[in-house]
Parts: sequence; structure tokens; C-alpha cells
Amino acid sequence: MMAKSLADIAQHLGAELIGDGTLEIVGIQTLEKATAAHISFLANKKYRSQLADTQAGAVILSAADAEHFAGNKLVCQDPYVAYAKLAQLLDSTPASAVGIHPSAVISPDAKVSASANIGPLVVIEAGAVIGDHAQIGSHCFIGKDVQIGAHTKLWNNVTVYHQVQLGEHCLVQANTVIGADGFGYANERGQWVKIPQIGSVIIGNRVEIGASTTIDRGAIDDTLIHDNVIIDNQCQIAHNVEICEGTAIAGCTVVAGSTKIGRYCQIGGLSAITGHVEICDKVVLTGMNMVTSGISEPGIYSSGLPHSKNKEWRRTIAHLRNIGDMNKRIKAIEAELKSQE
Repeated sequence: MMAKSLADIAQHLGAELIGDGTLEIVGIQTLEKATAAHISFLANKKYRSQLADTQAGAVILSAADAEHFAGNKLVCQDPYVAYAKLAQLLDSTPASAVGIHPSAVISPDAKVSASANIGPLVVIEAGAVIGDHAQIGSHCFIGKDVQIGAHTKLWNNVTVYHQVQLGEHCLVQANTVIGADGFGYANERGQWVKIPQIGSVIIGNRVEIGASTTIDRGAIDDTLIHDNVIIDNQCQIAHNVEICEGTAIAGCTVVAGSTKIGRYCQIGGLSAITGHVEICDKVVLTGMNMVTSGISEPGIYSSGLPHSKNKEWRRTIAHLRNIGDMNKRIKAIEAELKSQE
């Protein structure tokens, strides 16, 4: 890893440097584990006590926390964002492919940029277009007429079905499947009749998709993932879903078909969202949410039961099962009282 001076880091982050700008930094580490060659950060005040004992060569922190640390420091408005930008600067993650491997199978009717990188045993079918500086990791399958934008990176074993479009500067983690058939069937006297899924998946720019996530193609219209969306590992995005700009979806979430999720939403892990509903902009769903109807007002929404001791949980469930009977008894008492007035 290439070392960088604290002065260079401060300039890159637009942070105020207090201390020795010549100090060489080789990496980022937590306050607890950092050494003199590391830079750390304080983004959560509950870790403020660790400032007294940290061995970090420098710390990124806010003006409010700067007085609690006597060593080299970079003072900025949002230490966590500064940490993210510094992590990008120091990132040593390798490319998923370098050059075009001789074992790749590329159709003569595909258009692959001279600057693209294609790994071992990749298959690229006819009509596909691979943009400048794209990286396609080993064993990926790129179907007919797929478009992959400039600087987009696919890790190993990603499958992209026919006619799917990915924008620029996207990142797709390993084993993800984009453009498989949506779950479309009609029932004829007990027999399932498959509905061919003739739509596609259109993905915007700067979209990141986690490992082993599935995004289904549309039944007629397209499934749409707008710019700057991030989707975590092992999520299921069904056919004709639309996810608007800036929304983040955490792991193991399931979104059923024809649902629209607005801009800048945050969906907690293990959430389940029913089909054919609309969620407005700036909605936050805490983890393990079950959304069964549309949401038209921004805000924080929760469902499910937090963990508790088994005995307490059983008692709570028993009470829930008796709510219907309790409601009838309360209504009967109210009617009796009303008749006595």
C-alpha cells in the first residue's frame, strides 16, 4: 500500500489539519487497534473515551470532538463521510479482470471496448456492448444485446441475461443474477401456464448490487433501478419493480412485483414488501419490516417483534391471540354501560 502524507490526506478531504503534515499514513484502522502509521476516525460519540488511549498517528474527527484528542488530527464536518472518501483513496481492492483473457468466448458480433477487461472463461454473446474500462470477472455470462457502461465492474460468476442495460460506474458483486424471468404464471384448472417475461432490467449509473442478489426482468415493461441505488447481498427484486434514485436496501430484503420505491429511502435488512404498492420518497423501514400496503408519508416505519426472553415472548403471543375476544368483551361492556346511562 502506498503511504500518503497527512497533509495530502487533509487536502484530499478538505479537512483542517492540526499537527504534523509530514506524517506518513499507510492505512486506516479503528481507534482501538491503530498504530502510529494508521489514521483512525471518530464518528460515534460513544467511542470518544478511546481517544485517550489510541495509538493512531492521526484521527479524523469533528470540531466538537477535537478538544478531546491531543495528537495529530483532521477536523471536518462529517468524519464518517471523510472516512469513506479516504477509504476510497487508499483502496487496494484488485481489479476483477485485467486485459482480455485468451479463454474468454466473445462473439464476433459483440462490441467490446479496447480498454475493457475480460477475465477467464467469460462468455459474451452477440450484440453485447462493453464500455470503456469495464471489468468483467471470470466465469461471467453476458447475454445477447446486453449493454454495460464505462467503468462498470462485475465480480466473478455474475450472470446478465439478454437485453439488460447497466449504466456507468456500477459495481456488481459475485454470483448476482440480473434479468432472470420474473415469477409470472396463469393457472388453468390447476395447471401452471408460464407467461414469458419479455421486459428487461434497466440499471442507471453508480448503482451497487451485492453478492447473490437477483433482479428479475419485467413481464412486459422493464424493471427499473435508478441512479445511485445500493442493494445489499441476497436480496430479491421481482419483475417490474422500480427503485428510485438514492435508495438503499439492506441484505435479504424481498420486494414483490410491480412495487415502486421512492427516492432516498432506506430499507432495513430482512424486510418484505408486497407487490403492486408504492412507497413515497424518504421512507425508512427498520429491519424485519413487513409492508403490506403503500406508504404515502415520509418517516420511519417498523413492524415485527423485538427479541425477548422466550417466556415473555410466549406470553405476548398468547395475548395477541386473545385480542379478538378481548375486543368483543370490551364492546359488550361499553354497550352495557351505555344502556345504563
